[in-house]
Amino acid sequence: CFGCRYCGEIHVGSVGHPFRTCRGMSSDKRKGEHDWGSTFVEAVFLPVEAYHLEDRLGPRIPHDQRFEVPRIPALVELCIQAGLDLPEYPTKRRRKPIVKIGRKEFVDANEDDLPDPEPDKFKEPILEEVSDDEITPPSSPEETAALAEETLKMWETLRNGALRLMKRYSVRVCGYCPEVHIGASGHKARNCGAFKHQQRNGQHGWQAAVLDDLIPPRYVWHMPESGELQKELKIFYGQAPAVVEICIQGGAQVPEKYKATMRLDIGIPSSLKEAEMVV
Repeated sequence: CFGCRYCGEIHVGSVGHPFRTCRGMSSDKRKGEHDWGSTFVEAVFLPVEAYHLEDRLGPRIPHDQRFEVPRIPALVELCIQAGLDLPEYPTKRRRKPIVKIGRKEFVDANEDDLPDPEPDKFKEPILEEVSDDEITPPSSPEETAALAEETLKMWETLRNGALRLMKRYSVRVCGYCPEVHIGASGHKARNCGAFKHQQRNGQHGWQAAVLDDLIPPRYVWHMPESGELQKELKIFYGQAPAVVEICIQGGAQVPEKYKATMRLDIGIPSSLKEAEMVV
């Protein structure tokens, strides 16, 4: 997997693709050509962060407290609000519905009559993060294919689970920038730097988020069977999420839902002369 040193584009393959689509620094001098180099897993699975709310029904985060509230992966924050308990990120749990005393005011219900909550004996421990030194590559083609199938299955499980949680818990995204907030109302931090942010004093334009806002798929060019991309035949190539493309090149079966964007039903000409004959 390669990443451009000047822009955020990545490519999954033995060498970088030949398309001149770079818009980074000094791209005009390079005529849009990418400068490929090694990349990291964060370039494939984009880390989207959000503010951690100790009380998801509490007041919105003001601008002057934006550095006092910790930021964690948005997917983790969504799981915490859905019931996941992490000691380093405490959150308030209510066992009774709130009591509204006004249009935007409420008080917590009295829970003194409830017994102390018992620990869940069926709760599974959270898996610890594996360090890079402990990760070993597969040693055979069969092991590579099995790992690719398992990774692709986990990718779909992750996205399907996140989509189900988003239908129950509100997730907001700025309509101008990629900022994500887990909660019914977005925060008040004025840190939007998108187009015409001066006119809005840096305020975000919050709207309902979709799954791709929380877990960006990061589309890359799909490598054809020939294993080579030609810039003259760009219109014939398809794309797939980077995680999916890595798994497919590792030996996993192509999921049905990605076949359309990968354009597998389109025959790729062998040369530019043959492409010019296409009607």
